[in-house]
Amino acid sequence: MVSEDIPEPAFDLFIIGGGINGAGIARDAAGRGLSVVLAEMGDLAQATSSASTKLFHGGLRYLEYFEIGLVRKALVEREVLLRAMPHISWPLRFVLPLADDMRFEGTTPTSRLLAVFMPWLKGRRPAWLIRLGLFLYDHLGGRKILPGTAALDLPTDPAGRWLKPSFARAYEYSDCWVQDARLVVLNARDAEARGAKILTRAKVIEARRLGDLWEVTVAMRGREKRFRARVLVNAAGPWVERVVRETTHLATAAHIRLVRGSHIVTKRLFDHDRAYFFQGADGRIIFAIPYEEDFTLIGTTDQDHQGDPAEARCTEAEQDYLCAFASRYFARPVTRADIVWTYSGVRPLFDDGARSASAATRDYVLTLDTDGAPVLNVFGGKITTYRKLAEAAMAKIAPLLGVTRGDWTAGVPLPGGDFPVEGVPGLIAVLSARYPFLDGFTARRLVRSYGTEATAVLGDARGTADLGRDFGAGLTEAEVRWLMAREYAWTAEDVVWRRTKLGLRMTADQITALDAWMAGEGTA
Repeated sequence: MVSEDIPEPAFDLFIIGGGINGAGIARDAAGRGLSVVLAEMGDLAQATSSASTKLFHGGLRYLEYFEIGLVRKALVEREVLLRAMPHISWPLRFVLPLADDMRFEGTTPTSRLLAVFMPWLKGRRPAWLIRLGLFLYDHLGGRKILPGTAALDLPTDPAGRWLKPSFARAYEYSDCWVQDARLVVLNARDAEARGAKILTRAKVIEARRLGDLWEVTVAMRGREKRFRARVLVNAAGPWVERVVRETTHLATAAHIRLVRGSHIVTKRLFDHDRAYFFQGADGRIIFAIPYEEDFTLIGTTDQDHQGDPAEARCTEAEQDYLCAFASRYFARPVTRADIVWTYSGVRPLFDDGARSASAATRDYVLTLDTDGAPVLNVFGGKITTYRKLAEAAMAKIAPLLGVTRGDWTAGVPLPGGDFPVEGVPGLIAVLSARYPFLDGFTARRLVRSYGTEATAVLGDARGTADLGRDFGAGLTEAEVRWLMAREYAWTAEDVVWRRTKLGLRMTADQITALDAWMAGEGTA
């Protein structure tokens, strides 16, 4: 492998990891005037950050664990994020059916209190407690855009038509949907626009202290390249401990708990645009969410994960569990035959010693080692609080680098998001008028992916022929060229499963042909 000389001068920040935390920190730091390099060993968002349940949410169930601070922080962030990215995030209403046999999971703090003061409940989760939790959910975060909780009569509400007739009452509350992988890519793009260097398919193989600097060796495209930086940030997600021990050769007292969250995608199970929040007899919860117009997303599981996080898969047992869970509520049973795709990701939760995987905290912990050149390690976190995590990281880093600019990212739109929250229908209408050859699905998809940049993707095209080759499902050469040139895409997998979700609609042969075309373009 060819080795290249160390570029000079040293960068301010070198970030390991191209998930949401790494990309968020890179954007925040670059916007404060720091020189930044981010290295991701695969594609951006290739691991945990593209395998979420794709929600900006406070975490209603975390109230049972008395994680009030985390829930409040996340609730406040929902609307901050929604305003900054109204193309890839939008409000979503959740229907929470009530059942007499709803129970707590294990021994949550709330269940232990009720066991003492209301032993006759025998572990059941009463409806009044759910309403109390929803009241807190409505008021903890200073909600301004999202509507509050409402009671539903399921026999008369359209959401009830798809459920078993035994479910008569429900509550409806608000959270937000987000396209998680696109969120990462847009943060990286904005970081690069502000001066950051974004490296993908670039694995950090060693980082060592040399006086007051870090020397970082990166393997990329058959070469080894060395960088120097004043501060190292380890945002490697599920690999954060491995980076500490095997790459930087340091010790840490903080640990992560690897928890696998698996999801199934089925054919569309209901005809409205609301999601369902289902509670199980075992105390667990899952969501059933409208997905890509013609599908339903169901998840997630919480299982402690052993082995390489890159090998996480939704097991047959997890598929059966999710199908059975959903079938307890839906009038028509959900079976394995309904599944069209599965995915699984490993969440690097801070190990707080919780008994079960689902009880482990979703909050983040940042540790700073200044015994030599500084290194900041990022443990845990959730997608909703990524921006706050980046601010907290900069609060630790800024004094070391003499940074004077304060927090700035709140309300600053991501690429394509410079329009009002309620402006999506108008953008779709404008795009459809300018490019009348687009079908309705493609016009909606392009706005929901690229926002105000959709016209830049399509350019001066006057017909489908001007967009070049059609790879299937409306994915054109013009769009793929944009993704390769502007959004770091290298392979068909990057395009059809992360930048878009068109893999749900394309055939295996079409995806193979796209991969071959992209490989040829990449070497041209």
